[in-house]
Amino acid sequence: MSRTPRTVALQLSERSLILFRALVEHFIHGGLPVGSRTLARDTGLDLSPATIRNVMADLEDMGLVQSPHTSAGRVPTVRGYRLFVDSLLRMHTLGAPELQRIARELDRGESVQMLMQLTSSMLSEVTQLAGIVMLPRAAQQSLRQIEFVALGDNRVLVILVVNEHEIQNRIIQTARPYKPSELQQAANYLNSLYSGRDLQAVRTELLGELKRMKEDVNSIMQTAIEIAQKAFDVGEPAKGDYVLSGQTNLMGVTDLLNVDKLRRLFESFNRKRDILHLLEQAINARGVQIFIGEESGYEVLENCSVVTSPYEVEGEILGVLGVIGPTRMDYERVIPIVDVTAKMLGSALNSLT
Repeated sequence: MSRTPRTVALQLSERSLILFRALVEHFIHGGLPVGSRTLARDTGLDLSPATIRNVMADLEDMGLVQSPHTSAGRVPTVRGYRLFVDSLLRMHTLGAPELQRIARELDRGESVQMLMQLTSSMLSEVTQLAGIVMLPRAAQQSLRQIEFVALGDNRVLVILVVNEHEIQNRIIQTARPYKPSELQQAANYLNSLYSGRDLQAVRTELLGELKRMKEDVNSIMQTAIEIAQKAFDVGEPAKGDYVLSGQTNLMGVTDLLNVDKLRRLFESFNRKRDILHLLEQAINARGVQIFIGEESGYEVLENCSVVTSPYEVEGEILGVLGVIGPTRMDYERVIPIVDVTAKMLGSALNSLT
């Protein structure tokens, strides 16, 4: 059974925790492996270098630190960073100048798109990392009614009544002509099942119906499902997007100075799929989420950490924002910046509506 950071912290002596925290903080700010002499100086503990080395050896056995190459110093592992973040952080409180800077930047947003870009740029500039903001999810759309009208030449007019009064029309091409009675039957079937349901939920359930229908080719509702497949574009996932700024900041990070790794990271930014999937994971949990190295589940981010927080309007989460940087980032400063920015973005969006 894997031990949680809190369990590991309880197993360490106060002396070990002091030395470990000093090592992480020194490495975050200096970027070089940390030796026993440095730790003795930073902590002020009356310990011999040999005693400190013994403590470091114990921490290494626990998987919290490691010795890179043949260096006498040590650096935190992903597991070590997780212990530090979950149990040992001394969170900074943002000062008035930083709060005013964030508020001032977001006040310039005159539209949702402009606000997203400003937020991403501001996060990048304040943290000197890559700032990322997921575009707001579209407002929830509920299906009220669906109707089909035959137009000839294997074309069908689809009329969707969404929410209370919004009407959406689209023309679809079908594999064969349908009689008006078939189209009426299909509409009645779909309305009986899905009226009042969220459109995204309808799409998801229709996809399930399509899979089941393959096992029952004689289903009397085959017509309804086949037409609905085109009407709701089933199989095409909802497209998300994000605004990213400051990715060039990552080119100056010593930990990421590997041309191949940077290339694959930037390709992932352009492809967007993996990053969006990670943001979707973050949006499903309230509060700040931190993915350290391999915890993201994506090899391209194994040397990076992603700190995110969802933003919301009137209690409804619309998206998530955050920063991407090296695992050796200043978590104590970055986390409150991301948290406060998410709250301020929600307020700014609320003022636009």
